[in-house]
Amino acid sequence: MAHRLFEDKEHASAYQKYRISPSETLMGKVVDFLEKKKGKPFDLAVDVGCGSGQGTVLLAPHFKQVIGTDISPAQLEMARACSSAPNVSYRESAAEDLPFADGAADLVTAVTAAHWFDVPRFLREADRLLAPRGCLALLSYTMDMELQYGEEDCSRRLNQVCRELYAALWTYRNPHLEADSVAQYKKIFDSIPYPEKEWNDCVWERKKITLGHYIGMVQSFSNYQTMLKKDPEKARRLSQDFTDKFLAVMGASSVETEVVLGVRYFYVLARKP
Repeated sequence: MAHRLFEDKEHASAYQKYRISPSETLMGKVVDFLEKKKGKPFDLAVDVGCGSGQGTVLLAPHFKQVIGTDISPAQLEMARACSSAPNVSYRESAAEDLPFADGAADLVTAVTAAHWFDVPRFLREADRLLAPRGCLALLSYTMDMELQYGEEDCSRRLNQVCRELYAALWTYRNPHLEADSVAQYKKIFDSIPYPEKEWNDCVWERKKITLGHYIGMVQSFSNYQTMLKKDPEKARRLSQDFTDKFLAVMGASSVETEVVLGVRYFYVLARKP
């Protein structure tokens, strides 16, 4: 069965504000694959489990129409509020029961979402939805994110604190998720029935954000949200304690101090015959 998370309005707002999205360069690799395997014109892209639409809007320049789908009304409300592209729209739908005609889409994507789906049902639905030679793209990232600040030794100590934070949250990890996200997606890759498919691993992307943005992103993770629901005081104390640790290592006084966040992406590309 699929898993329903990230659905209350407060969480959806934090998700939209703090969650990272793949770069235009990385999304361009998806579009390049589609052009190589199917060719233009590109009419419809469907972004499944779109959340608040950060990945959906990246497809807008390349398609006549882009539709993001998600099971959460709160997430879709945020997506609609933050989208200005005239060719992007959103629909409430489960990933396993998409409201489109057979063969309607040139591209079906899921960005940091497929691990929550009922994968066999989703793959059947994606196959139904894709036009001949249409493509499926699944993107996600690992949790070994890195922070850089100042000299190398400072960054090393900063990332030790990161590892301690991730370890503190590990107890609250959803049991549906496997210990290794890369291994989980490789199983999905193996189950895709198409003969033409590619596995792409270890694509690092780095961007400047504030320390406060990083903390907000961690707070939007499902394991932190689980802790917050079970023990709000413990979750808030953990967040403050680690914020203090980060600032101490950096020798900084404000969460508005900029750091460089490194995220390791991996992605799956496949072409329907």
